[in-house]
Amino acid sequence: MKSRERKKVMKIVVLDGYTENPGDLSWEELEKLGEVTVYDRTSYEDSPLIAQRLEDAEIAVVNKTPITRATIDQCPGLKLIAVLATGYNVVDCAYAKEKGISVVNVPTYGTQIVGQYAVGLLLEICSHYGHHAQTVREGKWEKNPDWCYWDYPMIELYGKTAGIIGLGRIGQATAKILNAMDMKVLAFDAHPSDAGKALAEYVDLDTLLAQSDVIFLHCPLFPDTEGMINRENIEKMKDGVILINNSRGQLVNEQDLADALNSGKVYAAGLDVVSTEPIKGDNPLLTAKNCFITPHISWAAQASRQRIMDITAENIRAFLAGKPVNVVNQ
Repeated sequence: MKSRERKKVMKIVVLDGYTENPGDLSWEELEKLGEVTVYDRTSYEDSPLIAQRLEDAEIAVVNKTPITRATIDQCPGLKLIAVLATGYNVVDCAYAKEKGISVVNVPTYGTQIVGQYAVGLLLEICSHYGHHAQTVREGKWEKNPDWCYWDYPMIELYGKTAGIIGLGRIGQATAKILNAMDMKVLAFDAHPSDAGKALAEYVDLDTLLAQSDVIFLHCPLFPDTEGMINRENIEKMKDGVILINNSRGQLVNEQDLADALNSGKVYAAGLDVVSTEPIKGDNPLLTAKNCFITPHISWAAQASRQRIMDITAENIRAFLAGKPVNVVNQ
């Protein structure tokens, strides 16, 4: 009697799973696809530890741990790199392709929550909810001689002009909220769409900079967008403009923005991203006036992280079936 051939079990290694799943999600769907080893953290800089942990892996699952040429060379069994995010610049995709390794990402998972968060940053700047709630807890309202008080100017957004740089899915989600707030919405995008035209008026970049009371950055990081918020472009903006960025930190020249905040040219900035993450203590924005910085959490609602998990499992499932999807290095 012929011995039954045993099905090969794929070895899947998750290098930095904690941010995606700090314990409120399950790796069960990945575990159905192979033998899974999960490391909460490995390294956010190139390190020999990365290759050591991937030594026997056929599928690497990463978020921000880099997969470099050197790591790929030390992991001959690697067949697939699945990124737990939309951005995949942590992987040397071109070299992975040379070696026959597919790289897949999660192209859409947090459209609505990132748009919601962008507007939330703006609303915090306009009304300082957190600050005023804290002053109430500290007894300031109880001891106040008047029936109300406010420590900062309160800004009404009705009728003001918002400019969105990058009117893709997330930009459109933001535009829908701004339209509901009766703001005029302008947009600059290299690829105007019919869906975008229904939500905003497309203009050139200089017009957007000159006319907007609030500017949202929702564009990808490319060589021609890196550092686009710089001294020259800030000078084209209205005095007292508000800047919101929960796209990519490298879109902003941080020293130029800090200078503009300190001079009052830019009234306030709401940022969920910076050029180097985690933020460095010498980042000039940490001491700039009216600069609100949160730790890159626009995407982090449980519902959106669950979508990342589900789509990553489907990416791996499709790859194993010989019908790969969301491949970024074809």
